[in-house]
Amino acid sequence: MELILKEILTAFMILFAVIDVIGNIPIIIDLRKKVGHIQSEKASIIAGVIMVLFLFLGKSILNLIGIDVNSFAVAGAFILFFIALEMILGITLYKEEENNVMTASIFPLAFPLIAGPGSLTTLLSLRAEFRVENIIIAIILNVIVIFIVLKTSKNIERFLGPNGISIIRKIFGVVLLAIAVKLFAENIKILFH
Repeated sequence: MELILKEILTAFMILFAVIDVIGNIPIIIDLRKKVGHIQSEKASIIAGVIMVLFLFLGKSILNLIGIDVNSFAVAGAFILFFIALEMILGITLYKEEENNVMTASIFPLAFPLIAGPGSLTTLLSLRAEFRVENIIIAIILNVIVIFIVLKTSKNIERFLGPNGISIIRKIFGVVLLAIAVKLFAENIKILFH
């Protein structure tokens, strides 16, 4: 087991940008208004478990259906690209279904909002570049941040205001766009060699 601080911080920042829990505060507030109470602990833990399971089982599932990690990473780069466009341009490409009051903490909060297609794809892409233990620590750190944000979302919204949330969302969108381009470039080279 080799813990590398640079890998942990890089994986943490990439996952933080993809999960975009700060940018999702308006959605979290709206969900809280609709269902009354969100179980922050439950949502955070379930999202973390989904991400760790996919980190270990995702590659096996892909192998089972005959897809290599580099092809999946290229596909993931496209997903990240479109998520980044949503964040930067303020458009919605992914339509969310109506939520059930009983399961709001799990769906749509834990999945697909936190542990969604973007974060799961990112995990497999990170696995191709970083050591697993560093990625797990990055996941745990993100789950802690997610829990804190869910618990204090009303205060954060009041503090940042609509403009602050919008600015942060756009900044993380640009970072995510750069990550998508890098991910695409590195993995497309491997596929054509």
